[in-house]
Amino acid sequence: MSEETVEREFMEYDVLIVGGGPAGLSAAIRLRQLAAEQDFDISVCLIEKGSEVGAHILSGAVIDPIGLDKLIPDWREQGAPLDTPVVSDHFIYLGPAGSLTIPSFLYPPLMNNHGNYIGSLANLCRWLATKAEELGVEIYPGFAGAEVLYNEDGSVRGVATGDMGVAKDGHHKDSYTRGMELRAKYTLFAEGARGSLTKELTRKFKLDEGRDPQKYGIGLKEVWEIDPAKHQKGKVQHTLGWPLSDDTGGGSFLYHFGDNLVSVGFVVHLNYKNPYLSPFDEFQRFKMHPAIRDTFEGGKRIAYGARAITEGGFQSVPKLTFRGGALIGCSAGFVNVPRIKGSHNAMLTGMMGAEAAFDAVKGGRAADELTAYAKAYIGSPVYKDLKRVRNVKPFLSRFGTFFGMGFSFVDMWMNQLGIGLPFTLKHGKADHETLKKASECKPIDYPKPDGKISFDKLSSVFISATNHEEDQPIHLKLKDPAIPIAYNLPTFAEPAQRYCPAGVYEVVLDAEGKNPRFQINAQNCVHCKTCDIKDPTQNINWTVPEGGGGPNYPNM
Repeated sequence: MSEETVEREFMEYDVLIVGGGPAGLSAAIRLRQLAAEQDFDISVCLIEKGSEVGAHILSGAVIDPIGLDKLIPDWREQGAPLDTPVVSDHFIYLGPAGSLTIPSFLYPPLMNNHGNYIGSLANLCRWLATKAEELGVEIYPGFAGAEVLYNEDGSVRGVATGDMGVAKDGHHKDSYTRGMELRAKYTLFAEGARGSLTKELTRKFKLDEGRDPQKYGIGLKEVWEIDPAKHQKGKVQHTLGWPLSDDTGGGSFLYHFGDNLVSVGFVVHLNYKNPYLSPFDEFQRFKMHPAIRDTFEGGKRIAYGARAITEGGFQSVPKLTFRGGALIGCSAGFVNVPRIKGSHNAMLTGMMGAEAAFDAVKGGRAADELTAYAKAYIGSPVYKDLKRVRNVKPFLSRFGTFFGMGFSFVDMWMNQLGIGLPFTLKHGKADHETLKKASECKPIDYPKPDGKISFDKLSSVFISATNHEEDQPIHLKLKDPAIPIAYNLPTFAEPAQRYCPAGVYEVVLDAEGKNPRFQINAQNCVHCKTCDIKDPTQNINWTVPEGGGGPNYPNM
């Protein structure tokens, strides 16, 4: 029996939210808060592709509480899992062997982290989910939004979840279950960076028309339990420079929080040029720097993960609304790049989207455009937050890390004084267009991991608790299976082998070292979306696997 002949069951709601991150959960909570405040019942459903809310959430995270303060003003009294305020702030420029600490008085005020909290965004989302359920939100983890549903007039009707129990060869196993249709008057998409449904909506409704291309970074993160004598609870440290070349954007963070825990992460901007660069291996050798390594000596790595980050900012924010729905949070890209923060803006835009949807439903409307949300964004702190740092990313891309950051500091100080630059720099090329040919670049010789401070990809994926049902169709789709070997390999030394932080893509040779073939180890995928972004021919399309598959991040 074909899947088309198995009728899908459906459920109907007033508002459907796709994604259980800070934006989606804030929207869900705000909708039910408004329902209680105005004595108008509204049904809200939230679906999350991870096995539980928080399973796929990865962030630094130093959290600006502005969004949480607005959503749940007494979150401290209610026991939100944010109990480490920032007490010290350090900014360091690394060279190959030495380092230079930047005096704090040079920081633009918006770079100051005092008043913020260090914690796990995954755990905060788990806590927010309990608050949403207490208010009457229906939350369904393990259900991946696989298809956008449309009304006859072309407006969004909701989404369908993916089918379960389909074998790798496409036949239906005994456990086969047809996906369910979730229909709603309005659907808010909160998929995070490079959401698969958001990509479709952007194309269909031309949401990126007149905008700069969205820019991305890949963020890699580990959580360590370190020697108590080295733990400095509340310490925040950021670095720029080594091991990245000056024309490759990125940097690191170390955040001390909890009971002897340190979050260490490394971000590489995905507009890098050298196809031999491996973000994962840059991260591992960063930890070996004399100014960094001592923190981890005698410690234990307990978690690993990776995720793409939106970096386009102000000039790349797409049109936020379309008939029947809207983009909220990192689906639209509200990250403040120099602050390395986006969760506060995700929460605020989630609330704005919720308020527009609530008013529409209460007014008897359905499947039209939530223009009130777009207007609210223009007048919001999020808009102001992004506008004042809009030139930072282009400065870094044009002038390199050293001079680009210098220009950025001047620009941010000018904005602080109310005399910001009167123009907005363009981003230029999309990230997949920036690679040079392999013949024009020098291969990078990465040191072997020592298994104590630096590690390999496979052992890292293991502690991410990534799991997929192996007998299912590969969710990483090649538009043309010939391209990786016929074009990417001779032209770019097939960069998928290196930009993927989980060992998903390999070029495998036969016993004689000849006849290369492209192998996809989809079960390793940590859902970072880097392949979908950086593949130079845009030949890889990341789609959702069976719901519940992917990483299961603890404390990330």
